[in-house]
Amino acid sequence: MNYEVLVPVIRELALKAGEVIMDIYDSDDFDVKVKSDESPVTAADEAADAIISDGLRLAFPDMMLVTEEQAASHSAKGDTFLIVDPLDGTKEFINRRGDFTVNIALVEKGVPTRGVVYAPAKDRMFFTRADGQSVEEQGPFKKDSIGQCSPISVSKPDNSALLVVASKSHRDQATDDYIGKYAVNDMKSAGSSLKFCLVATGEADLYPRVGRTMEWDTAAGHAVLKGAGGDVVRFEDHAPLMYGKDGFANPFFIAYAPGVDLKAP
Repeated sequence: MNYEVLVPVIRELALKAGEVIMDIYDSDDFDVKVKSDESPVTAADEAADAIISDGLRLAFPDMMLVTEEQAASHSAKGDTFLIVDPLDGTKEFINRRGDFTVNIALVEKGVPTRGVVYAPAKDRMFFTRADGQSVEEQGPFKKDSIGQCSPISVSKPDNSALLVVASKSHRDQATDDYIGKYAVNDMKSAGSSLKFCLVATGEADLYPRVGRTMEWDTAAGHAVLKGAGGDVVRFEDHAPLMYGKDGFANPFFIAYAPGVDLKAP
């Protein structure tokens, strides 16, 4: 994959998807359907998916593509592919909380290497440059040209006063029990893949996820975090979180700045 070609394409597609998502978000009403796994889906998910998947297939016709909204893609097999969640945080979208994101990533040999996370309601755009460094772009965003970008980097954590971010919609006792193993100075909650980006920018040190996620939920955020010096490991054994797993389901995981002294489950 030529990263110099890839990065502008996925950034532009994320912006186009964000535009249609915000058109629906700002409308008076929108329908909410329920998928077979009981998760909600809206017209915004479907419209954004069409924009992104059509654009990726046009630009990279030979690359395997996995996207949340196309069930047929979930049986694909491979360790190198493009993976998309066109609207991560549908519950945040439905409740008009703003913490939803557009996510597009490249996975190579099981590792997310390039990605974009765009939060259109928050006006925040994170992506990995062609050279692998993650940046946050300052708006307003133009589709045809990349604006001013600032390199981002994980924090140097103080293990006696950690900053922890956890899920807004999926917080549970198991998560709280694990967080309780750390000396926490401040807790914040955020929706969607923004949690990875908060660790990537140093706004948080640690994001544990003790709950169900799929690879399309995490790949772009994982790529952004890796490009900022952070990492994501499996909750049980702290082995690297890999991609291309059967059914694209993730185990529990921990996203963190490397200075954090990780605790056993």
